[in-house]
Amino acid sequence: MAQSVRLARTAGTPPHLPANIPPTDSLYRRLTGAVPTMTVPLLCFPFAGAGASFFTPWQRYDLKATRVHPVQLPGRERRLDDPPYPDVFTAVESMADELIAEADLSSGPVALFGHSFGAVLAYEMARHLSEKKGIPVAHLFVSGSAGPRTRREAGATGLPDDEFLARVREFAGYDHPTMQDPELLELLLPTLRADVETHEAYVSTADDPLDAPITSLRGLDDELVSTEQARQWETVTRSGFRLDELPGGHMYLTEYPGPLLKLVDDELKAWA
Repeated sequence: MAQSVRLARTAGTPPHLPANIPPTDSLYRRLTGAVPTMTVPLLCFPFAGAGASFFTPWQRYDLKATRVHPVQLPGRERRLDDPPYPDVFTAVESMADELIAEADLSSGPVALFGHSFGAVLAYEMARHLSEKKGIPVAHLFVSGSAGPRTRREAGATGLPDDEFLARVREFAGYDHPTMQDPELLELLLPTLRADVETHEAYVSTADDPLDAPITSLRGLDDELVSTEQARQWETVTRSGFRLDELPGGHMYLTEYPGPLLKLVDDELKAWA
């Protein structure tokens, strides 16, 4: 039976891992030094316009069962000169082999997390790893997203720059500092446009449910994704589903990552 849980706001777990984690040219950034073997790698896919660095602070939390691995998409940060992927399916096909090539991902199991645009990337990657690469998926965490069979309204694709940015701010309820810097915005805008267009054009083509449990997450005050939309993910898994609502709006994870990471870590303890 599906579960629906609302979590009260709690203080975040204090960081215990090394603060100075250098960036690399790998698809995702790895912790320096040795990592525990009895943990599950969590591939983290960012929201539209964001890069792997968004998840770097998550690596400093004292997680018992989880190794946070931010996935770096093209068109930003270390991959600034790489063109964005034209669609979700091309993105998954292009990234999968490099992810698998990492020693701690080749044997599984793996868990995946994605927020908004990142949620559909995480879902399609979970399907690809499980069905085409034979890598067991321990859990899929999808955040701030309607189910994959729901076509996103084309609310921002094709708008002039000012209208596009205003619409993105309206959708997200979040104004990244980069949007206030004209020079940085000039670098970010093509990637943000590509991500939004790719997200709004996406609809799942899969017929069979995913053979992995799914947790769908949303902010209690999210005005973009309703509880009913977040619950749509229940229809695409045969292995268990739960819905959790956390304090905050659509971008709740930018303010209160502690409760989210505790939820994820608790879920993965059975695999560690």
